[in-house]
Amino acid sequence: MARVFEVHPDNPQPRYLAEAVKILRQGGVMVYPTDSSYAIGCMLGNKDGMAAIRLIREVDEKHHFTLVCRDLSEIARYARVDNRQYRFLKAATPGGYTFILEATREVPRRLLHPKRSTIGLRVPDHKVVAALLEVLDEPILSMTLQLPGHEYPLNDPDDIIDCLDNRVDVILTCGFCGITPTTVIDLSGPAPELIRQGTGDAVRLGLQ
Repeated sequence: MARVFEVHPDNPQPRYLAEAVKILRQGGVMVYPTDSSYAIGCMLGNKDGMAAIRLIREVDEKHHFTLVCRDLSEIARYARVDNRQYRFLKAATPGGYTFILEATREVPRRLLHPKRSTIGLRVPDHKVVAALLEVLDEPILSMTLQLPGHEYPLNDPDDIIDCLDNRVDVILTCGFCGITPTTVIDLSGPAPELIRQGTGDAVRLGLQ
């Protein structure tokens, strides 16, 4: 049975965050809110957690995880970022964007695109996630909380608890938080490429 913490969206309670981080570090799987939708995640090196998330989502190893980071310096640890890419990232973070970048050796090979050695990374604009990542002090390996047969991600905390109470270890809720996926931008090539339009405004970044 999952531990459920109803966190304040603007002032998340430190004791709840500390308990959630403790569970993550013990190998747990967590549901948590972001600026686009609820997500499901675990620690970067948690192979069992990754397998559990894929089982819940009913996706195979071709479906990639995203590294949810707290800031640009953390992105630069896990991805190769040149000056051009850095300026673009600085203009777009935090926000509802996922960026595809060439990964560094800090990222396990099993997480990379098989042909390009790239990884998806993002910095959400959400106070709960920001506070959680500050306590955790490393990224969360995540997927959108969109269950098999559902057209949209789960967004109602009661539905999340009903569906996943016995399948995850901790659930952080803070009301409804959206059902639109992130905007995906590929920065691994010679110029930024819009892969998917989502919650982040691509036009603001000069992309259409």
